[in-house]
Amino acid sequence: MNPITDPHLTPHWVTSALLTIDVQRDFLSESPYGIPGTTEVLPQVARLAEAFRGAGRPIVHLIRLYDPSGEDADLVRRTLLSQGAKIVLPGSEGSEIAGELLPAGAPPLKADLLLSGEPQTLGEREVALYKPRWGGFYRTRLDELLRGWDVDTLVVAGCNFPNCPRATLIEGSERDYRLVLADDATSRIHDAGRTEVAGIGVNVLAVQTITDALKGETA
Repeated sequence: MNPITDPHLTPHWVTSALLTIDVQRDFLSESPYGIPGTTEVLPQVARLAEAFRGAGRPIVHLIRLYDPSGEDADLVRRTLLSQGAKIVLPGSEGSEIAGELLPAGAPPLKADLLLSGEPQTLGEREVALYKPRWGGFYRTRLDELLRGWDVDTLVVAGCNFPNCPRATLIEGSERDYRLVLADDATSRIHDAGRTEVAGIGVNVLAVQTITDALKGETA
């Protein structure tokens, strides 16, 4: 899809940030509770992360952590978790962010810190942040972090468009961020979804278009 030309909606790349959503080992396609298509888009998400680092722009890796009891998880997941499903357990290997996305020398996730609501530094202006529900802004410090970096444009990529990316885009729209969905770096995207988010002002763009735009701002 083409970029939106409305001056209130067009991305400001020089004040943009990347949000990667739930790109964790347990959600990769081949995992027992993985999301189809997530491993397949991983190279494109990694390409975005490299481009944002190269441009000196912030990156927030939004993640899930599920208590084995199912406490403080989405209602639709609580029965599954309470019956013994082991998905992104705090401190587990499966909860870790896919390594392809991370900067060199990034530490393992610190579950206690993240569950307290604090961001964990992974690199320069690059953090992990726990979210307890679908949307990245709900009961998190995401908006505070982004405003502190003077961000007004968000690029969203990662796992499972119908749930967390879509919810995060809606929440971002409610907070007057300019929005971009990285079409080929988001699993389970579909034509109806593209049309729906475009209708609330989201630019649906290919990774190549995004990385070219970032290079143009930093050339």
